[in-house]
Parts: sequence; structure tokens; C-alpha cells
Amino acid sequence: MSTPANMNKAKKERNRASRRARADENAVQFGQTKAQKELLKAKAQKIAENLDAKKRET
Repeated sequence: MSTPANMNKAKKERNRASRRARADENAVQFGQTKAQKELLKAKAQKIAENLDAKKRET
């Protein structure tokens, strides 16, 4: 006779696999590389500096 399968472990492993697959899909859809994040940060900083330079002294 074969050993009985633990259904709880099988269910947990199936759930882990589906969560991992969903996370991979989200990473492709929403993820950004480090270079892209740094570029956006640099652009935002430059915009803020330009805005500060054009403010009037009151």
C-alpha cells in the first residue's frame, strides 16, 4: 500500500504556487527596475528644484 497523502500539505502547496504565480504577474505588470526608479526620482527632484527657483520671495 502507498502512504496516504496529507491533503492539508497539498492544499497549502497549491495555494503557495498560485500566490507565487500571481506575484510574478504583478511584478511584470507593475514592477520597475532600479534604474527606472532612480530616473523617476531624479526627474522629480529636478522639477522640485525648478519650482523652488521660480518662487517669489514674500
